[in-house]
Amino acid sequence: LASAGARRIGSRRMRVVFLGATKGMGRALARRMVERGEQLFLLGREADELARSAADLQARHPQHAPIGAAPCDLADPTGFAAALDAADAALGGFDTVVVTAGLFATQEAMEEDVALAERVLAVDFTGTVIFCEHARKRLLARGGGSLCVFSSVAGERGRKPVVLYGAAKAGLSRYLEGLDHKYRAQGLVTVCVKPGFVKTGMTAGLKAPPFAGEPEQVAAAVLTAIDRKRPEVYAPSVWRWVMLVIRWLPRFVMRKIKF
Repeated sequence: LASAGARRIGSRRMRVVFLGATKGMGRALARRMVERGEQLFLLGREADELARSAADLQARHPQHAPIGAAPCDLADPTGFAAALDAADAALGGFDTVVVTAGLFATQEAMEEDVALAERVLAVDFTGTVIFCEHARKRLLARGGGSLCVFSSVAGERGRKPVVLYGAAKAGLSRYLEGLDHKYRAQGLVTVCVKPGFVKTGMTAGLKAPPFAGEPEQVAAAVLTAIDRKRPEVYAPSVWRWVMLVIRWLPRFVMRKIKF
Protein backbone atom coordinates (compact mmCIF):
# COMPACT_ATOMS: atom_id res chain seq x y z
CA LEU A 1 0.00 0.00 0.00
CA ALA A 2 2.92 2.34 0.52
CA SER A 3 3.69 2.53 -3.19
CA ALA A 4 0.01 3.01 -3.99
CA GLY A 5 -0.19 5.84 -1.50
CA ALA A 6 2.64 7.63 -3.24
CA ARG A 7 0.49 7.90 -6.33
CA ARG A 8 -2.49 9.48 -4.57
CA ILE A 9 -3.68 12.94 -5.49
CA GLY A 10 -1.03 15.41 -4.35
CA SER A 11 0.60 12.63 -2.22
CA ARG A 12 -2.16 13.16 0.35
CA ARG A 13 -4.99 11.07 1.63
CA MET A 14 -7.94 11.27 -0.71
CA ARG A 15 -11.10 13.01 0.45
CA VAL A 16 -13.76 10.90 -1.20
CA VAL A 17 -17.45 11.44 -1.85
CA PHE A 18 -18.78 7.91 -2.33
CA LEU A 19 -22.20 7.27 -3.85
CA GLY A 20 -23.06 3.58 -3.59
CA ALA A 21 -20.86 2.26 -0.77
CA THR A 22 -23.60 0.17 0.87
CA LYS A 23 -23.61 -2.88 -1.40
CA GLY A 24 -21.50 -5.25 -3.49
CA MET A 25 -18.57 -3.78 -5.37
CA GLY A 26 -19.09 -0.34 -3.86
CA ARG A 27 -18.94 -1.69 -0.33
CA ALA A 28 -15.75 -3.63 -1.10
CA LEU A 29 -14.10 -0.56 -2.62
CA ALA A 30 -15.14 1.71 0.25
CA ARG A 31 -13.69 -0.76 2.77
CA ARG A 32 -10.36 -0.85 0.96
CA MET A 33 -10.26 2.93 0.83
CA VAL A 34 -10.98 3.49 4.50
CA GLU A 35 -8.61 0.72 5.61
CA ARG A 36 -5.70 2.54 3.99
CA GLY A 37 -6.73 5.85 5.53
CA GLU A 38 -8.71 7.74 2.91
CA GLN A 39 -11.38 10.13 4.21
CA LEU A 40 -14.88 9.14 3.08
CA PHE A 41 -18.30 10.72 3.03
CA LEU A 42 -21.16 8.44 2.00
CA LEU A 43 -24.15 9.23 -0.18
CA GLY A 44 -27.11 6.94 -0.84
CA ARG A 45 -30.87 6.47 -0.89
CA GLU A 46 -31.51 4.59 2.36
CA ALA A 47 -30.68 6.26 5.66
CA ASP A 48 -30.50 2.96 7.57
CA GLU A 49 -28.13 1.41 5.03
CA LEU A 50 -25.93 4.51 5.08
CA ALA A 51 -25.74 4.41 8.88
CA ARG A 52 -24.82 0.72 8.88
CA SER A 53 -22.17 1.22 6.22
CA ALA A 54 -20.66 4.20 8.03
CA ALA A 55 -20.50 2.19 11.26
CA ASP A 56 -18.91 -0.77 9.46
CA LEU A 57 -16.26 1.43 7.88
CA GLN A 58 -15.55 3.22 11.15
CA ALA A 59 -15.05 -0.11 12.90
CA ARG A 60 -12.48 -1.13 10.30
CA HIS A 61 -10.40 1.96 11.04
CA PRO A 62 -11.25 3.31 14.52
CA GLN A 63 -8.64 6.08 14.20
CA HIS A 64 -10.34 7.35 11.06
CA ALA A 65 -12.13 10.69 11.19
CA PRO A 66 -15.91 10.26 11.69
CA ILE A 67 -17.55 9.05 8.50
CA GLY A 68 -20.51 11.22 7.59
CA ALA A 69 -23.41 10.53 5.28
CA ALA A 70 -26.20 12.33 3.45
CA PRO A 71 -29.18 11.25 1.35
CA CYS A 72 -28.78 11.21 -2.42
CA ASP A 73 -30.96 9.42 -4.95
CA LEU A 74 -29.86 9.20 -8.59
CA ALA A 75 -33.55 9.25 -9.52
CA ASP A 76 -33.92 12.72 -7.98
CA PRO A 77 -31.40 15.24 -9.37
CA THR A 78 -32.91 18.05 -7.27
CA GLY A 79 -31.01 16.66 -4.28
CA PHE A 80 -27.56 16.44 -5.86
CA ALA A 81 -26.33 19.93 -4.94
CA ALA A 82 -27.37 19.61 -1.29
CA ALA A 83 -25.70 16.19 -1.01
CA LEU A 84 -22.43 17.50 -2.40
CA ASP A 85 -22.66 20.58 -0.17
CA ALA A 86 -22.91 18.28 2.86
CA ALA A 87 -19.89 16.29 1.67
CA ASP A 88 -17.91 19.46 1.07
CA ALA A 89 -18.62 20.73 4.57
CA ALA A 90 -17.80 17.43 6.26
CA LEU A 91 -14.58 16.76 4.34
CA GLY A 92 -13.37 20.33 4.16
CA GLY A 93 -13.55 20.03 0.39
CA PHE A 94 -13.22 16.83 -1.63
CA ASP A 95 -10.84 15.77 -4.39
CA THR A 96 -12.34 12.41 -5.40
CA VAL A 97 -15.86 11.30 -6.32
CA VAL A 98 -16.78 7.63 -6.72
CA VAL A 99 -20.11 6.51 -8.17
CA THR A 100 -20.92 2.81 -7.95
CA ALA A 101 -24.69 3.19 -7.50
CA GLY A 102 -27.12 2.18 -10.23
CA LEU A 103 -30.06 -0.02 -11.11
CA PHE A 104 -30.27 -3.32 -12.93
CA ALA A 105 -33.17 -5.30 -14.33
CA THR A 106 -33.28 -8.09 -16.86
CA GLN A 107 -34.18 -7.40 -20.46
CA GLU A 108 -37.31 -9.54 -20.11
CA ALA A 109 -38.51 -7.64 -17.04
CA MET A 110 -38.03 -4.26 -18.70
CA GLU A 111 -39.76 -5.34 -21.89
CA GLU A 112 -42.78 -6.31 -19.81
CA ASP A 113 -42.73 -3.24 -17.58
CA VAL A 114 -42.23 0.10 -19.31
CA ALA A 115 -42.13 1.97 -16.00
CA LEU A 116 -39.30 -0.24 -14.80
CA ALA A 117 -37.40 0.35 -18.02
CA GLU A 118 -37.87 4.08 -17.62
CA ARG A 119 -36.47 3.97 -14.05
CA VAL A 120 -33.41 1.97 -15.04
CA LEU A 121 -32.65 4.20 -18.03
CA ALA A 122 -33.21 7.38 -16.01
CA VAL A 123 -30.96 6.31 -13.13
CA ASP A 124 -28.18 4.58 -15.06
CA PHE A 125 -27.80 7.30 -17.67
CA THR A 126 -29.51 10.62 -17.04
CA GLY A 127 -29.29 10.67 -13.26
CA THR A 128 -25.70 9.45 -13.19
CA VAL A 129 -24.56 11.92 -15.84
CA ILE A 130 -26.23 14.89 -14.12
CA PHE A 131 -24.69 13.90 -10.78
CA CYS A 132 -21.30 13.68 -12.48
CA GLU A 133 -21.83 17.12 -13.99
CA HIS A 134 -22.36 18.57 -10.52
CA ALA A 135 -19.23 16.80 -9.30
CA ARG A 136 -17.18 17.75 -12.36
CA LYS A 137 -17.86 21.46 -11.94
CA ARG A 138 -16.84 21.39 -8.29
CA LEU A 139 -13.67 19.43 -8.92
CA LEU A 140 -12.58 21.66 -11.80
CA ALA A 141 -13.29 24.79 -9.76
CA ARG A 142 -10.68 23.66 -7.22
CA GLY A 143 -8.06 22.64 -9.76
CA GLY A 144 -9.13 19.09 -10.58
CA GLY A 145 -9.46 15.71 -8.93
CA SER A 146 -10.67 12.21 -9.71
CA LEU A 147 -14.10 11.11 -10.90
CA CYS A 148 -14.47 7.33 -10.83
CA VAL A 149 -17.75 5.96 -12.18
CA PHE A 150 -18.97 2.40 -12.67
CA SER A 151 -20.37 1.70 -16.12
CA SER A 152 -20.45 -1.87 -17.52
CA VAL A 153 -19.19 -4.11 -20.29
CA ALA A 154 -22.89 -4.30 -21.23
CA GLY A 155 -22.34 -0.98 -23.02
CA GLU A 156 -19.59 -2.26 -25.29
CA ARG A 157 -21.88 -3.75 -27.95
CA GLY A 158 -25.61 -4.13 -28.55
CA ARG A 159 -26.44 -7.62 -27.26
CA LYS A 160 -29.68 -9.58 -26.90
CA PRO A 161 -29.66 -10.09 -23.11
CA VAL A 162 -28.98 -6.41 -22.28
CA VAL A 163 -30.56 -4.26 -24.99
CA LEU A 164 -31.93 -1.57 -22.65
CA TYR A 165 -29.47 -1.79 -19.77
CA GLY A 166 -26.61 -1.90 -22.26
CA ALA A 167 -27.89 1.20 -24.04
CA ALA A 168 -27.80 3.19 -20.80
CA LYS A 169 -24.30 1.99 -19.98
CA ALA A 170 -23.08 2.67 -23.53
CA GLY A 171 -24.19 6.28 -23.19
CA LEU A 172 -22.53 6.58 -19.78
CA SER A 173 -19.24 5.14 -21.05
CA ARG A 174 -19.15 7.55 -23.99
CA TYR A 175 -19.89 10.48 -21.66
CA LEU A 176 -17.01 9.54 -19.37
CA GLU A 177 -14.68 9.09 -22.33
CA GLY A 178 -15.64 12.56 -23.55
CA LEU A 179 -14.90 14.06 -20.14
CA ASP A 180 -11.46 12.48 -20.18
CA HIS A 181 -10.72 13.93 -23.61
CA LYS A 182 -11.96 17.40 -22.72
CA TYR A 183 -10.83 17.94 -19.13
CA ARG A 184 -7.77 15.74 -18.42
CA ALA A 185 -5.47 18.65 -19.27
CA GLN A 186 -7.33 20.77 -16.70
CA GLY A 187 -6.71 18.26 -13.95
CA LEU A 188 -9.86 16.15 -14.02
CA VAL A 189 -8.98 12.45 -13.97
CA THR A 190 -11.92 10.37 -15.20
CA VAL A 191 -11.90 6.65 -14.48
CA CYS A 192 -14.57 4.59 -16.25
CA VAL A 193 -14.99 1.18 -14.61
CA LYS A 194 -16.40 -1.59 -16.80
CA PRO A 195 -17.23 -4.60 -14.67
CA GLY A 196 -18.15 -7.86 -16.30
CA PHE A 197 -20.27 -10.42 -14.48
CA VAL A 198 -19.57 -10.02 -10.75
CA LYS A 199 -21.15 -12.11 -8.00
CA THR A 200 -23.21 -9.54 -6.11
CA GLY A 201 -26.78 -9.12 -4.97
CA MET A 202 -27.51 -7.44 -8.30
CA THR A 203 -26.65 -10.61 -10.22
CA ALA A 204 -28.17 -13.09 -7.74
CA GLY A 205 -30.24 -15.70 -9.56
CA LEU A 206 -28.47 -15.19 -12.89
CA LYS A 207 -26.26 -17.90 -14.37
CA ALA A 208 -22.64 -16.97 -13.81
CA PRO A 209 -20.08 -17.44 -16.61
CA PRO A 210 -16.82 -19.32 -15.92
CA PHE A 211 -14.88 -16.05 -15.48
CA ALA A 212 -17.31 -14.36 -13.05
CA GLY A 213 -15.59 -12.02 -10.62
CA GLU A 214 -15.83 -11.25 -6.92
CA PRO A 215 -16.39 -7.77 -5.42
CA GLU A 216 -12.98 -7.74 -3.70
CA GLN A 217 -11.25 -8.55 -6.97
CA VAL A 218 -12.99 -5.64 -8.67
CA ALA A 219 -12.28 -3.27 -5.77
CA ALA A 220 -8.55 -3.98 -5.92
CA ALA A 221 -8.43 -3.31 -9.67
CA VAL A 222 -10.42 -0.08 -9.36
CA LEU A 223 -8.29 1.31 -6.56
CA THR A 224 -5.17 0.66 -8.62
CA ALA A 225 -6.77 2.43 -11.59
CA ILE A 226 -7.59 5.48 -9.46
CA ASP A 227 -4.04 5.60 -8.06
CA ARG A 228 -2.51 5.30 -11.52
CA LYS A 229 -5.02 7.65 -13.17
CA ARG A 230 -6.11 5.14 -15.76
CA PRO A 231 -9.09 6.35 -17.82
CA GLU A 232 -10.59 2.88 -18.19
CA VAL A 233 -10.52 -0.39 -16.27
CA TYR A 234 -12.17 -3.74 -17.01
CA ALA A 235 -12.83 -5.83 -13.93
CA PRO A 236 -12.11 -8.69 -13.82
CA SER A 237 -9.44 -7.93 -16.41
CA VAL A 238 -10.37 -10.92 -18.60
CA TRP A 239 -13.41 -8.95 -19.76
CA ARG A 240 -11.18 -6.63 -21.78
CA TRP A 241 -10.32 -9.55 -24.07
CA VAL A 242 -13.81 -11.05 -24.03
CA MET A 243 -15.32 -7.78 -25.19
CA LEU A 244 -12.56 -7.24 -27.75
CA VAL A 245 -13.73 -10.43 -29.44
CA ILE A 246 -17.41 -9.48 -29.09
CA ARG A 247 -16.84 -6.06 -30.65
CA TRP A 248 -15.33 -7.69 -33.75
CA LEU A 249 -18.01 -10.32 -34.29
CA PRO A 250 -20.11 -9.58 -37.40
CA ARG A 251 -23.79 -8.80 -36.99
CA PHE A 252 -25.00 -12.05 -38.49
CA VAL A 253 -23.12 -13.89 -35.74
CA MET A 254 -24.46 -11.58 -33.01
CA ARG A 255 -28.00 -12.29 -34.19
CA LYS A 256 -27.45 -16.02 -33.71
CA ILE A 257 -25.76 -16.15 -30.31
CA LYS A 258 -27.38 -15.52 -26.92
CA PHE A 259 -24.41 -13.70 -25.35
